[in-house]
Amino acid sequence: MSATPTPHVPVCDLDAAAETVRGWLESADRVLVTAGAGLSAAAGYDYGDTVRLKELFPALYRRGLRSRYIVGVQLPPALWWGYWAVHIDDIRYSPAPNPLYQRLRTLVGDKDHWVMTSNVDALFPRNGFAADRVFTSQGDYGRYQCTTPCTAVTWDSKPVIDRLLSAYDPDTGAVTDPDALPRCPNCGGEVEINVRIGPEFIDAPYLPTGRRLQKWLNEAPTDARLLILEFGAGFNTPGVIRHPGEHLTRHFPQARLVRVNPAHPDVPSDLKGRALPVPAGADHLLDALTAPQAPAGPTVTS
Repeated sequence: MSATPTPHVPVCDLDAAAETVRGWLESADRVLVTAGAGLSAAAGYDYGDTVRLKELFPALYRRGLRSRYIVGVQLPPALWWGYWAVHIDDIRYSPAPNPLYQRLRTLVGDKDHWVMTSNVDALFPRNGFAADRVFTSQGDYGRYQCTTPCTAVTWDSKPVIDRLLSAYDPDTGAVTDPDALPRCPNCGGEVEINVRIGPEFIDAPYLPTGRRLQKWLNEAPTDARLLILEFGAGFNTPGVIRHPGEHLTRHFPQARLVRVNPAHPDVPSDLKGRALPVPAGADHLLDALTAPQAPAGPTVTS
């Protein structure tokens, strides 16, 4: 496995970047929004936010947990499912609208657009993006599956989360009723959230949307003015967001790529002139893009 590149982050002129993005967006006939964890972090859901973690999971914080990334953490089932219930309820089922995602939706406007994201929080469809045009190849916190798996069927996680929360003790971080712990509706075995963690991941719910996205891209003319707006996609899974965006930019000679990333904004040298690195958080660029524009001053003639 290749090492993550050490970033050389240039100083960013946000106003100049915003002006370029506005021009590219205006001339685009198709827009593909792509996003990694950095977009949701900028929207207030930072998995590395230790302060928020301590607020939500005081018992797990006392046990040494400092990040919401718990792959590989060994916990008893009552604590494991207590974590997932609170985490998913906070990130996936919060009813409050998210201003950052809503501003992004407003920015895209009535352009012919799709979304491709590695995020599993459904913040795109929850904030105005059409659900049938959001491809989430890594899964969705809104589904769960058999761990084995015994079937390719997945199920709505909301009833499970509600049942877990009704038996959750925040002082201990545990689910106090063993009967509340979820089991596979088909075989009675263990279950897990339907997100891509291991080879048992069931991708069946997402393949139809992925095929429709591929059809949308295949039907685009060679000279399509495709604009790819990439937010917060780093090198944890570059093959999911970063590399496909670069490939599409090369495939369509008139395509342009905007890469918004405070740590890894670098773009390939062969895309010079058609790829804009923006070394800033998504919230900062969207602030600059959606700020009211000062009216042009009067023209002075001699």
